[in-house]
Amino acid sequence: MYSYSDFDEAFVRSRVAQFTHQVERRLDGSLTEDEFRPLRLMNGLYLQLHAYMLRVAIPYGTLNPRQMRQLALIAETWDKGYGHFTTRQNIQFNWPKLPDVPAILSALADVEMHAIQTSGNTVRNVTADHFAGAAADEVEDPRPYAELLRQWSTDHPEFQFLPRKFKIAITGAAQDRAVTAAHDIGLRIVRNAAGEVGFQVLVGGGLGRTPMIGMVVRDFLPVEDLLPYVEAVLSVYNTLGRRDNKYKARIKITLHETGRDEITRMIEARFAELRPLFGGNDQRLLADIRQAFAPPAFRNAPTDAYEAFRKADPVFRAWADTNLTAHKNDQYAIVTISVKEHGRTPGDATAEQMRVMADLAERYGHGDIRISHEQNVILPHVHKSDLPALHAVLLKAGLGTANVGLISDIIACPGMDYCALATARSIPVAEEIALRFKELDLEHEVGPMKIKISGCINACGHHHVGHIGILGLDRAGVENYQITLGGDGTETAAIGEKMGPGFAYDQVVPAIERLVRAYLDLRAEPAETFLMAVRRLGLDPFKAALYETEGAQDAA
Repeated sequence: MYSYSDFDEAFVRSRVAQFTHQVERRLDGSLTEDEFRPLRLMNGLYLQLHAYMLRVAIPYGTLNPRQMRQLALIAETWDKGYGHFTTRQNIQFNWPKLPDVPAILSALADVEMHAIQTSGNTVRNVTADHFAGAAADEVEDPRPYAELLRQWSTDHPEFQFLPRKFKIAITGAAQDRAVTAAHDIGLRIVRNAAGEVGFQVLVGGGLGRTPMIGMVVRDFLPVEDLLPYVEAVLSVYNTLGRRDNKYKARIKITLHETGRDEITRMIEARFAELRPLFGGNDQRLLADIRQAFAPPAFRNAPTDAYEAFRKADPVFRAWADTNLTAHKNDQYAIVTISVKEHGRTPGDATAEQMRVMADLAERYGHGDIRISHEQNVILPHVHKSDLPALHAVLLKAGLGTANVGLISDIIACPGMDYCALATARSIPVAEEIALRFKELDLEHEVGPMKIKISGCINACGHHHVGHIGILGLDRAGVENYQITLGGDGTETAAIGEKMGPGFAYDQVVPAIERLVRAYLDLRAEPAETFLMAVRRLGLDPFKAALYETEGAQDAA
């Protein structure tokens, strides 16, 4: 894991001091809210529906136990005892008081953390595969490249006032677990015919009111060209991107209006200008960064006890079947800790739960913690012999839910419970769906299913790429929920298709149940997933099941 240099430390401390003075000026009235707004956004501080919200950066989703414990301390000291893990692999505190924010930022700096560029029209937190460095299907660990991009983009003078926010994701595996196709820039580590490592580059992906899948602009980009090429993309966007209409300001619109061929030509031309300016310092820095991401010292020990325990304990076996993923070292497993206990807010973890996860990472996980874009917590390196003991601790902490990848493992934005932009509730819908399918005892029979819920058109819940997507809207003062089917955020990315009229709040759970029961009736065999069935059969049979009862409200 990367550790701060003296420069990093000085930079973050200076930003804390600067923002402390800005907060003081806001509190004494020297700054109006309009004047203060761009300053607070540069430091990750939002004004939500009921209170301020502070979004803390977790670069490419990587934490150590000390940092997790500090987040727990912040939650208890200056918030309401919990934090919310987000789809950008960050954490949000929903209730900080403005006078306390400088102290929170100082506490973050104590453990090499900050909230810089978690908001504003700049390059946001670079996200990555949450199984990076551990996954069996990995070509190469993407985190050194993510860290290089983080350092390059932080406070970059040219890109602090872009037309709109800008998001970059990177994956190093065959299976795309970073939703790269739905980002402004998506980077996929690949090998060319000669076996050399490089990047497939996608540009122009994004969700929100105009969802689009990114287009490939380079099939293979050599590693040494990464920074100049990304800078070329941003430079072209910064020049062309619209500033007259924020709804048309993202690079996906720029690409659509300019045309793929023309914008690719402009990127390549700008890259040709920039490439000679990179004299190799970036590659020397990358070499230093790589050393911080060396694999842990894996231990060699028998796994027989794990296999025996798995056979003997059905509760443990159910958890292992859903929450464990193959590791590149077959004595180890990747553990996904579900922060989605049935009936609880997806992504919320209490301070005590954070400490439990920190302790487990320290004791069993080589001190490595990841946050996934699916709002769960990952321990990427756990020896199989330690899994029964780890599972027992998770159960006691309310973190042992065996539902990763299933119906109740729902992505949900904060919705109208917190967000000033939201037009409908998301959290209660997610909670009620999870509780209903627990009551029916169906989710393990159904198998893999991605349900994603957004409380407004901004799509923070990624509903467009959900197998089942739910979008909450306001219709004449009444919550109305649109359903989409067939979305996919992986390497076979697709935008879900809208089914038709929306549903009232109390009709959503029955509607989802009808879809699920239709799938169980229609699937060719248990191995055929919901998404596979939708792709094989098309939307019509599912649409017929969805609207078999009256009460759907026209969302047109």
